[in-house]
Amino acid sequence: MATFAAHRRPLALARHARALSTSWFAVPIGLAVLIALSLTVRTAELKIGFWIDEGLSVGIADRPLGDIPAALRKDGSPPLYYMLLHFWLGIAGDSEEGVRSFSLMCALLAIPVAWWAGLKIWGTQKAGWIAAILMAFNPFLSQYAQEARMYAMVALLAIPVTVCFLRAYALDTSSRRPWVIGFAVSEAVALYTHNWPIFFGAAAGAAWIVLFAIAERPRRKELFRDALLGFGGAAVLYLPWVPTTLYQAQHTGAPWADAPAFSSLLGVPGVILGRLPEIVFLICAGAGIIALLRTRPLSQHGRAAIALLIICVLTPTLAWALSQSSPAWANRYLAVAVAPFLLLATGGLAHARRLGVFGLVLVVVMWAQDSAPVEKSNVRSIAHTIGPSLAPGDLVISTQPETIPLLHYYLPDGLRYATLTGEETDFGVWDWRDGVERLEATSAETDLAPLIASLEPGTRVVLVEPIVWTLNRWRAPWTKLIRIRSKEWSQALSNDPTMEVASIQPTNFTPPRPNPVQATVYVKTR
Repeated sequence: MATFAAHRRPLALARHARALSTSWFAVPIGLAVLIALSLTVRTAELKIGFWIDEGLSVGIADRPLGDIPAALRKDGSPPLYYMLLHFWLGIAGDSEEGVRSFSLMCALLAIPVAWWAGLKIWGTQKAGWIAAILMAFNPFLSQYAQEARMYAMVALLAIPVTVCFLRAYALDTSSRRPWVIGFAVSEAVALYTHNWPIFFGAAAGAAWIVLFAIAERPRRKELFRDALLGFGGAAVLYLPWVPTTLYQAQHTGAPWADAPAFSSLLGVPGVILGRLPEIVFLICAGAGIIALLRTRPLSQHGRAAIALLIICVLTPTLAWALSQSSPAWANRYLAVAVAPFLLLATGGLAHARRLGVFGLVLVVVMWAQDSAPVEKSNVRSIAHTIGPSLAPGDLVISTQPETIPLLHYYLPDGLRYATLTGEETDFGVWDWRDGVERLEATSAETDLAPLIASLEPGTRVVLVEPIVWTLNRWRAPWTKLIRIRSKEWSQALSNDPTMEVASIQPTNFTPPRPNPVQATVYVKTR
């Protein structure tokens, strides 16, 4: 008998070694295949023209590194994305695909990180693969993988924040301290990338309260201590940027935004998951989540599901509630909620057995049909049309001031630029500080007339104004003023006897198209 047992032991070890080597081999190969498939989905529109915010990204990042924080006091964003993009521009260049490749890299990195997250939260490779597949084909992330903004980076960073929070406070683990520290560091890094991780942190705090309430009494002291270290550590790490955040909140804000309707809050799952896939997730993943929550006593994965549900609900709800008094709502800001939504769905699908597999396949098929991001601006095509007719010293006037960095990116060098508030000297960023008040004080008589009077005969003036084809997006304090001032300045130039129209672009416009502009080229005759 002993001989037989001794004989079986090497065989068992050999099988274990083969399984381990197969796993180590299969995981990288599988993830590489997923990344390659995702790459084909997420490069369809990598070369389309930049839109307003992308022009700001390049304008802010393409300056000395030490000047970026000062520029952001005018803009309203944290610095990390722009600082990293500053170095990326030196590697990939400032073409559309070069700049956007940083976002693409973040979206592709999210796939193996999601595999790790599924494994660490739900405890099985099956969950890891589900999370990786969801992250590889999620259309929200596919869109922002092809946009030169920080949203793909935020979605990537939210994965370790979510995992570290759950491992530190919801799941059973022998060593919590590294996860607590990881939560503090990753939450702080996310806060240095975008402002909405503040709402994630607050929602995580609410989830911690529930976890504390349902925890056994001996565990509560440890939970309290770890919360002080995790949440307090994130606050301390973020503290150097807090004065700038408070300054931005007081002076910049988002005057271009309206208070979101309640339907915007109800539509959050559809924005992140897609309208039809949202129903599939509700049925298939919901079945698995219910099964997790029904276990008695509540399992560690049940606690994780509760925490994720709270974070998924409260993160957008807190942002929506604050935006009722201080509007700062945009669907793209929901990038911070992508990770908790997909990781919650991962747990549900993994525990729904065959129904979960069916739901996963169905969702991926529907996501694969989702359209690529559309071109959000016609500035590139207009600039390429009128650019050859312009010479150094010609004046470009944008009645939508935040368009200046984008115009400067596409138009020839040596041009002068002005907005409703006068001539601009920094073409890479728009100064949002007290913007509405400054715009209210402008007029064509006091701000436009002196500019025109200073020009020599023969100088060309390009008036770039937004095409307002629907009033729905032009009712916020900022956008309403832009709409009114654009008409006033256009009329003033049209009435000026010294100005003669040379061309108007585009020659025709068919709505709907986001952020369209019209450029009227004048020549000063005398």
